[in-house]
Amino acid sequence: MSVRLSAFVALFLGLFLLSGAQAAGLPDFTELAAEKSPAVVNISTTQKAKRPKLPGFEMPDLPQGGPWDELFKHFFGGNGEGFGNGAPEREARSLGSGFVIDANGYIVTNNHVVEDADEIIVRLSDRRELEAQLVGSDPRSDIALLKVEADDLPVVRFGDVDKLKVGQWVMAIGSPFGFDHSVSVGVVSALGRSLPNENYVPFIQTDVAINPGNSGGPLFNLDGEVIGINSQIYTRSGGFMGLSFAIPVDVAMEVVAQLKESGSVSRGWLGVLIQDVTRELAESFGMERPSGALVAKVLDDSPAAEAGIEVGDIVIEFNGRPIIYSSDLPPQVGRAPVGKPSSMVVLRDGRRRHLKVVIGELPEEEELRQAGSGESARGSVPRVGLKLGELSAEQREQLGLEKGGLLITDVEEGPGARAGLRPGDVLLKLAGREVEDLAQFRELVKGLPTGRPLPLLVLRGDAPMFLAMRLDGE
Repeated sequence: MSVRLSAFVALFLGLFLLSGAQAAGLPDFTELAAEKSPAVVNISTTQKAKRPKLPGFEMPDLPQGGPWDELFKHFFGGNGEGFGNGAPEREARSLGSGFVIDANGYIVTNNHVVEDADEIIVRLSDRRELEAQLVGSDPRSDIALLKVEADDLPVVRFGDVDKLKVGQWVMAIGSPFGFDHSVSVGVVSALGRSLPNENYVPFIQTDVAINPGNSGGPLFNLDGEVIGINSQIYTRSGGFMGLSFAIPVDVAMEVVAQLKESGSVSRGWLGVLIQDVTRELAESFGMERPSGALVAKVLDDSPAAEAGIEVGDIVIEFNGRPIIYSSDLPPQVGRAPVGKPSSMVVLRDGRRRHLKVVIGELPEEEELRQAGSGESARGSVPRVGLKLGELSAEQREQLGLEKGGLLITDVEEGPGARAGLRPGDVLLKLAGREVEDLAQFRELVKGLPTGRPLPLLVLRGDAPMFLAMRLDGE
């Protein structure tokens, strides 16, 4: 009886543990990894790099085979040549990942993996090594398209990013630190992330372990479909710290289609500088809650100027898609068809306005004027705690201002300091009124209400921005 009882208990515990794992919804990635790995490739590049010349430095006379031998060979050269002896070229190598999107040899990776490479070598899952040609690349989205001479290659399938949800399981395959076909798994942490200097990609954030060498590799969903291209990590150590970012595959494939057709990418351009709407700014504009992209500047001769978009407008919808954060707008504009009308909804003076704008092509480099320095007439406005100077004609020309504007020369304790104003800021608008000169600004401040935030437009460096200032009672 005791043997039978023990067997029954063991069976019961096994079923309990199995049902617990199933109830937890933990997926099995074994079949997925085996099926999808063949379409993932390792990418290595070489680049000629000159050694720096430092006169008077030569290879030290050290015993061969010592612990510092390789280090000094790297910097000084293997034969005592290096600094001060002709500075021979050496090959800089980098590693990354990619995946096959076409059986005839088209491969997608990151731009930063192959940028400035003299030679690109693709290693396939069957260990063949093929030289790849760069079809085209797009630094703004960090996408590059390669081509190798091969047939009948295994390819990936693409998933629907719009169906992706936070908390969903995903799997990455790549070559971290050169270890081919390494698999790591995790979940989607967030969608539509905006990163500094990456305005045109709404990144997928995950907690999948991504390290140097994973760049350009695919991110799969549980259906075995690619939903992203692993691109960046947030780290303070140089290694994975739980925050990795992937380019959505729909964004990447739109770029790839243009690279395949013309070798370059055309991207939509509106011609505005925008910022987030804070809680206080929302209150100052009469909004129930903060949302949208606040227009801080409309560039001259831009599509926005042609469409009648004004400084202070809050874009809340673009081509039928809601704009919740200011970072939602640039990717939508970038993907809009150039030369064709797009629809916008903006809040202006508390009312919704529907606008049509013909999207232009994003220039290669946006030239922004730098603010000048100097002073003209000076004065203080105690009610806001500011010392101000009027701009000279030369300063206005440098700033791109036709008229008006006041330079903040000092910020004292008061409403201005609490609003975040700084010396060097240029006041452009207060409560919807243009700032013309010192006398007019003083009169304007006298008539403003107290106890509620008022929108204040300033120019800080080369970037206009809105702040909310709440005036004290008399």
